[in-house]
Amino acid sequence: MKGFRSALACAAATVLGAGLLAAQKGAGDVAKGKEVFEQCAVCHSPDTDEKKMGPSLKGLFKKAKMTNGKKPTDATVGAVIDAGGNGMPGYKDILSADERKHLMAYLKTL
Repeated sequence: MKGFRSALACAAATVLGAGLLAAQKGAGDVAKGKEVFEQCAVCHSPDTDEKKMGPSLKGLFKKAKMTNGKKPTDATVGAVIDAGGNGMPGYKDILSADERKHLMAYLKTL
């Protein structure tokens, strides 16, 4: 029984480690996301509540809702980035999948 528990613990650790590696592989790079955000900063403030041409993105993922009334989630924020709207151009065909992933990682730090 002791050998079985050891084997089970080893298997669980392996699965957990593989899951963590997969999560890290899918996570965006905040520093790269900040670079991508430079083009957004023309219209959106990242660190003040100042409204430029577009709303401030300070604390975006901590807000109860975005200006469109939706709760900020990966899906809803990503949809706005992709489609644009209200004067903002859509970035679906402009940003690569990696750039979008990095940008989302950066936005979560604001």
